[in-house]
Amino acid sequence: MQILIADKFPESRRKALIDAGCTVVSEPGLKGDALVGAMEAHTPDILVVRSTKVPEEAIAAHPGLSLIVRAGAGYDTIDVDAASRRSVYVANCPGMNSAAVAELAFGLILSLDRRIPDNVADLRSGVWNKGEYSKAEGLYGKTLGIVGFGRIGRELAARARAFGMNVVTWSRSLRPVSNPASTGAPHGLRASVPDGITVLETPEAVAAAADIVSLHVAATPETRGIAGTAFFDAMKPGAYFINTSRAETVDEAALRRAVADKGIRAGLDVFTGEPAGKDGAVENDILSLPGVYGTHHIGASTEQAQLAVADEVVRIITTYLSTGQVPNVVNRMEQTPARYLVSVHHRNRVGVLASVLHVIKEHQINVDSMENVLFHGGDGACANIQIESPLTADALAAITAAHGDIFSATMHEIP
Repeated sequence: MQILIADKFPESRRKALIDAGCTVVSEPGLKGDALVGAMEAHTPDILVVRSTKVPEEAIAAHPGLSLIVRAGAGYDTIDVDAASRRSVYVANCPGMNSAAVAELAFGLILSLDRRIPDNVADLRSGVWNKGEYSKAEGLYGKTLGIVGFGRIGRELAARARAFGMNVVTWSRSLRPVSNPASTGAPHGLRASVPDGITVLETPEAVAAAADIVSLHVAATPETRGIAGTAFFDAMKPGAYFINTSRAETVDEAALRRAVADKGIRAGLDVFTGEPAGKDGAVENDILSLPGVYGTHHIGASTEQAQLAVADEVVRIITTYLSTGQVPNVVNRMEQTPARYLVSVHHRNRVGVLASVLHVIKEHQINVDSMENVLFHGGDGACANIQIESPLTADALAAITAAHGDIFSATMHEIP
């Protein structure tokens, strides 16, 4: 199996792929036409990327490509629709960098509260201003609002609780219940969160309740601009705002107004105008506003996180090689159009499945999904075949008669 790695990847984990029998080509920094050329030159079965964008042209450059693995949580840098059309699996590595992102988010919170970057800058300039920098609120007893309560949000909540903070949250995954009094959950939401964390109904409710708000949502059409005018209007004057998720989740014009009009202080690891590569010029005036601290989109960039992500990449690939299954696949259809399931019990012999599929083909019926289950000993098997249109009783009889090692063929409608 040929693998092309188009970004930095730990040598020890690359060796693990080689030990698994793969041929590995590593060309970090591929992008644009260079990636397309590498796909044509190396003809990989599997492509591994981190920050490299994978457009349709790169996917189409080698028809034998079967799997793209994003060495990270998101996958918006990959043309997933194009991959799906060409029958290419796309998988990601969710949760492997959760602790790293939560650590940076909390670092930004501490930096805003104690103005650590400004302290350092003044001292480097020879300025001593203890009287000014002694003015800090402190975090103990403050309320942290977390918008999006997935793995990163939960990691951040644990760190906040260790600092003696209160935590409120909102997430689409928190489902309504008919009788909130029975669960103790506020505002009619199920308390599927650790004890002591309050669930609120909307992001704006979190913004209004918190002294500090941190965003931890994926970039989707639903979350684009989730922190907008109404959100910042709801925030308390002088509150802190943290974004280590995606730039698209924030209406930056509304944030600018909040900084200017309400004294909102912000820590941003993501923002519009980020250079595509490892270095370059940054053009975004929000980073120069007083009270705004920016970092270089480094939330997931710790050695611990990168090794954990690389381990997950290895697990995805080795599982695929040994079973044909793809852990963390993001573009497999959850529910096929199939309405009927045909179960064929048979001896595990050459030609059985071919004869079954031949009968189905003769009836002009498409197979949406198929699994052949082996029983202990390897002699008996059952083929479960999902189809969109029903087979007649005569067709089922034809399947049973199609091969001497078929015991029976039955069909039922999928509930």
